[in-house]
Amino acid sequence: MTASGTTTALGRGIEEYLQHVGVERGLAANTLAAYRRDLLRYEHFLSAARVCAPADITRHHVSTFAQGLSDGADGGAALALRSAARTIVAVRGLHKFWALEGLTEADPAADVHPPMAGRRLPKAISVGDVTRILEAAGSDTAAGLRDAAMLEFLYSTGARISEAVGLDVDDLVLAASDDAGPSLVRLFGKGSKERLVPIGSYALRALEAYLVRGRGSLAAKGKGTPALFLNTRGGRISRQSAWTILKAAAERAQVEADVSPHTLRHSFATHLLEGGADVRVVQELLGHASVTTTQVYTLVTADTLREVYAAAHPRALG
Repeated sequence: MTASGTTTALGRGIEEYLQHVGVERGLAANTLAAYRRDLLRYEHFLSAARVCAPADITRHHVSTFAQGLSDGADGGAALALRSAARTIVAVRGLHKFWALEGLTEADPAADVHPPMAGRRLPKAISVGDVTRILEAAGSDTAAGLRDAAMLEFLYSTGARISEAVGLDVDDLVLAASDDAGPSLVRLFGKGSKERLVPIGSYALRALEAYLVRGRGSLAAKGKGTPALFLNTRGGRISRQSAWTILKAAAERAQVEADVSPHTLRHSFATHLLEGGADVRVVQELLGHASVTTTQVYTLVTADTLREVYAAAHPRALG
C-alpha cells in the first residue's frame, strides 16, 4: 500500500513522484506533506471519474479538476486562490514527471495553468501626505537627524528599505556646494544588481545635516561600522526600526493611510509618472528588470488623468 493510501496505479505513480521531488528538489517536510494532500485529492477526483491509470488521464480531466478547486466541484473543500494554485502546480509537476518517465505518451496538464491573482495596484499616497510625514520626521537630536535623512532618502530615491539599511557612507557621491553635478547614491538591488540614482535637494540637505551633526555621535557608541544609517548603539539600523520610525512620523503627521517603507517607494514611482517621467526612466531608477513591472504604476496615474479630464474638458460631463 502506498503513502497515498491505495495500491492503484495512480497511487503508486503519485508516490514515486513524491519520492522523486523529495530527493531531487530537497523539499521541506511540510511542503512535501502539502503536495501529498494535494495529489491525494487529485487521485480521489480521478477515481470518482473512473480513471484508473496515468495513461487514461486527458486534458479534460485536468482542467475540470482545476476549475472545481475554487468551489469544491471536484469533490473536496473549496480552496482559496493560493491553495488552488499550489494544487495545480503539484498536478502539473506530477504529469511532467510521468511523461518524462514514459508512463504517459503526452502531458495532459502542460497547458493547464494555476489561477492568477488580480493585479493589485501599489499603495501610493498623495504628495501632500508624503510632505507631512517628512516634515514630521526627526528632530535636532542625532537620532532625529537620522530619521529625517532616512525618510527623505527613501522618498527621494525610491530605494527599497533593504537597500537603504544596507548602505555604507562610501556608497554616497555627494556633490560639493559649488559643483553643478548631481549627488548620487549607489544602490544594490535584487541579485546584487548595481544602479546609480540621483539624490534630490531636500534629501541631500537632510543627509548632510545628519552626516555633519548626527552620525558621529551615534557612531561613537559602536565599533566603527561603515553603515550610513546607524541605530542608537552605533550599529547598522534594521528594517524593523526603519518601519517604526516611519510609522511614528505618519502618526505625528496625522496621516491615516497605512504606510510602510515600501509605500514611499510606490509613491516615488507614481509621483514621477504623474509629473511626466518616462516609464523606462522610472524602471531604471527603481531597479526593475522588466518595464512590465514598472508599468503597473501607470494604472495608478490613470485616475489622475480621468480627474484632470473631467475637470478641464468642456464636454467631459453631461
